Amino acid sequence: MTKLKLTSVDDEKPVRLTISLPAALHRDLAAYAEILASESGKAVEPAKLIAPMLEKFIAGDRGFAKARGSRRNATLSAGESPPTSSAPD
Repeated sequence: MTKLKLTSVDDEKPVRLTISLPAALHRDLAAYAEILASESGKAVEPAKLIAPMLEKFIAGDRGFAKARGSRRNATLSAGESPPTSSAPD
């Protein structure tokens, strides 16, 4: 069994974006979708992989998390109240 970083693709209300991808990247997404489908038993469109892949990338970027945290701390110390949403950023 292949160890993929994605194990499932959540179906949430999307925000529509229009992007252009290099053909090689699209082929890689299609291949990834095929492998994921063979392991999970659920077909997935290659385009649906983009959001969870970006989420995993951003979640694993320690430099981004550190910069984001220091930015939040600076904003909060300037008197702005913290966000009230319980949804994760």
